[in-house]
Amino acid sequence: MTPAQLARTIRHVLCSALSDRTEGARDACPGEGASGRLTERGVHGHVPERVVVASPPRRGGGDYATGVAFQVGKRCGRSPREVAEVLCERLVADVPQVAEARVVGGGFVNVTLTSQARAALVRGLVARRPAAAGDPAGEPGWAPCDDPGPDIARWASVTGESPAALAVRTERSSSLFRVQFAHARACALLRNGRRLGVRPAADCVDPLPAAGARLLALCADRDRVTEPGALARHLDAVAGAFGAFQETCEPLPRGEEKPGAAHRGRLALAEAAGAVLAGGLSQLGVTAPAHL
Repeated sequence: MTPAQLARTIRHVLCSALSDRTEGARDACPGEGASGRLTERGVHGHVPERVVVASPPRRGGGDYATGVAFQVGKRCGRSPREVAEVLCERLVADVPQVAEARVVGGGFVNVTLTSQARAALVRGLVARRPAAAGDPAGEPGWAPCDDPGPDIARWASVTGESPAALAVRTERSSSLFRVQFAHARACALLRNGRRLGVRPAADCVDPLPAAGARLLALCADRDRVTEPGALARHLDAVAGAFGAFQETCEPLPRGEEKPGAAHRGRLALAEAAGAVLAGGLSQLGVTAPAHL
């Protein structure tokens, strides 16, 4: 379940919940104005057309977060927390992909997906790697090198960044280098995993630490970003989240550590991140190198 899919689901759930409560109030108190604000304006008028779902802040955990209860509560004259509690109850009861929904603060809702939903999301991201990007594990036929001149010119044209700054190929100086390096690092992890006999396994992606959940949420949100400049910034955010994920939980075993299910799951998430970076770079007309 992507953020866009969850946003549509939340809107449907809220409309349904408010409709149920309105009908219940009518049956219980015919002609009474207790729920008059709902009936006068219409249930759907209280739920925004666009529900924003994003990576959760540090507080509360989960895969996704939304503050839509504040908007709905203001429109229908109820407290945001009351709306959030109804939303949480309905999400857990009616949406199979949701394992937990929790109210945080005054009305934010943090949503945790089931293990199966996370695995399906990772598999879907990997499957959408563009064919032109080649084999991320570096098999024969894979074009390993970037093309700095045209890449810098293209990236600068969509971001407005200085080509001279982008030509300084360090993670601190160049957003283009950060994104390409993150992709190359994902490819290197897959290559090294093969040498160690560790294969990515989406079914092992749970449990996810906070850094992994943030990375997965950003990767899953890729489809909603279409404008070239925004896409470049989104890829930079994915690259940053990928770096933080690696620091928090390394995808491959070190030293005498034996490979396990956790490594296979982390490697699957790295593969998904690499696929998202490759697809975005390809869309921008920039190379996605396997080596830097």
